[in-house]
Amino acid sequence: MINPPIDKMIEKVGCKFALVTLVSKRAHEVVDRQPDSFFESGDTLITYVAKEVYEDKVESV
Repeated sequence: MINPPIDKMIEKVGCKFALVTLVSKRAHEVVDRQPDSFFESGDTLITYVAKEVYEDKVESV
């Protein structure tokens, strides 16, 4: 994944494990609540969620 840059997202979240956990949990939320919404952007689900993390739309706990 090049965009958004993984190293910048790791800095925002703290570590790789936290990033993977956050993206995974958020992806499950998106599928449960809005199963088709991310397809409008043309991105895959993981790219859609990664962009949310990079743009600070999702916070790590």
